[in-house]
Amino acid sequence: MKLKHYDHDGRARFVTFCTHRKLPILGNHLYRDKVVSRLYETCKDHRLKLLGYVVMPDHVHLVLVPPEEVELGPIVGELKRIMARDIHKLLKGSQSDLGGELLVRRDGKEKMAVWQRRCFDHNCRTEESVWEKVNYCHNNPVRRGLVRQAADWRWSSYGYYAASANVLLEIDVAATD
Repeated sequence: MKLKHYDHDGRARFVTFCTHRKLPILGNHLYRDKVVSRLYETCKDHRLKLLGYVVMPDHVHLVLVPPEEVELGPIVGELKRIMARDIHKLLKGSQSDLGGELLVRRDGKEKMAVWQRRCFDHNCRTEESVWEKVNYCHNNPVRRGLVRQAADWRWSSYGYYAASANVLLEIDVAATD
């Protein structure tokens, strides 16, 4: 069943995409840094407003506001392709055993899959829903036992909202006004 996507309404979207087989591919800080870097470039290139994010070892959550004329799905697909290419390069130069676990057979060819093929997205219909999703991003590393408090996880938008000196990406808070 094909799910209906609601583009062109100017609302925030909560997007989640997972690594292949939910493997902890992003368990290495170099890989998470690469994801954050590509996220910044993609938001800038496509005029996406970033309200919140977190990069976890096996998935990424984003709270985005795309321009009304833009369909978000193809942009997320492009972002995943670019990140996968970068991660493949990093894996080739590492001692990681993950490379073998990422091999899949698609269209008769053997390939490395970094991401699950689909992603999940949710339209945030109210400002409350937007902040619920942003807070969900910030608390995800705590819930998963990766850190004791949200401030300790560098790869999220928490630092921006807490006015920390350790901010990886600027956030577009004006997009919710």
